[in-house]
Amino acid sequence: MRRRDFINIVGAAAAWPFAAHAQQAAMPVIGFLDVRSPETIGDRLAAFRQGLKETGCVEGDNVTIAYRWGENRTERLPELAADLVHLKAAVIATAGPPAAFAAKAATTTIPSLFIVADDPVLLGLVTNLGRPAGNLTGINLFNSELAAKRLALLHELVPQARRVAVLVDPADAANTASTLRDIDPAGRAIGFQIKTFNASSSREVDTAFEAIANERQDAVFVGASPSLNGHHVQLVQLAAYHRIPASYAVRESVEVGGLMSYGANIADAFRQLGVYAGRIIKGAKPADLPVVQATKFELAINAHTARMLGIPVPPTLLSTADRVIE
Repeated sequence: MRRRDFINIVGAAAAWPFAAHAQQAAMPVIGFLDVRSPETIGDRLAAFRQGLKETGCVEGDNVTIAYRWGENRTERLPELAADLVHLKAAVIATAGPPAAFAAKAATTTIPSLFIVADDPVLLGLVTNLGRPAGNLTGINLFNSELAAKRLALLHELVPQARRVAVLVDPADAANTASTLRDIDPAGRAIGFQIKTFNASSSREVDTAFEAIANERQDAVFVGASPSLNGHHVQLVQLAAYHRIPASYAVRESVEVGGLMSYGANIADAFRQLGVYAGRIIKGAKPADLPVVQATKFELAINAHTARMLGIPVPPTLLSTADRVIE
C-alpha cells in the first residue's frame, strides 16, 4: 500500500468519531417541561414518545429529549424553561398552566406546546383555537370545566354526603380559579356544603387530609392539577386510611384504588402532544396546528373500593362507566 493511501485511510478513520459526534449533536432537541417528577408520569411519557414515533421521531435515534422536572416546585419552572431556551430546543412541550406560562414567558420564537385542563383562550395562551397566533398550541382537556359534572357524579355515588372538601393546588392558580368558579354554584345546587383545602406539596397533602378528617368532611373532590395528579397514589392511600370517599380527575387514581374518576383520557393527550412535537420537528408551524379539544371523557369506578367503604354503586353508574375495577 502506498504511504499516501495509508495516511488517507488513517485520517478518515480518525474523523469517524468526530463525524458521529457532529451527527448526534445535529439531532433536534425537544424540551419537555413538567412540574412533577418523572416517576409519577411514566405511562404519560410512554404515550408522548409513542406520539413522536407516529411522526417518525424516535428518542435517541433522530431526536433528543431534554427533560426538565420541577419536582413539584412551581417556582423552579421559569428557570427550567429558560434553560431549554438556552439549549436552543426546536420545540418545548409542557403539561399544566404553570409550565405552559413559564415557556410562554421564556420565549416568543421557539414553538411551545401545552396540555391544559381549562380553555386556553380564557387562560390567555392562544387567541384562537382553530388558528393559534404566536408560537403556542396544544391540547385542551376540559377537566377543569368538568368540575360540575364530576361533582354531580359524586353526589350520585354518595347521595348521603353533605360536607364536601375540595382539594386544590394554589400554586396552579389557573386550574384552581376555574375549579372553584364552577364548583361553588354546582355544589349549592346539589345541596353540598363546600369547603376548600389547599395543598401544593406532599407534606401539605398530608396536612390537608388530617384537617379534612378532623373536620369530618363526608367526601373529597380532588381538583384537576398536574401537581395533585402527580400525588395520586398518596391521595388514594390517605382517602383509604381515613375512609373518605373521593373523586379524582384522572383514571390512574382509580387504577391504584381510588373510588371514582371522571375526565379526559390523559394518556391520549400526551400521545397527541408527541404527535404535535414531531410535526413541528418536521417543519409545521404552531399557527397551522389547531388546539386539539378532548372529545371523549371516561368514568371509572373502583367497585372493590366502594365495597370497602360500604358504598353501594347505583346500577346506572355501573352501566355507564367506561371502566369498572372489581
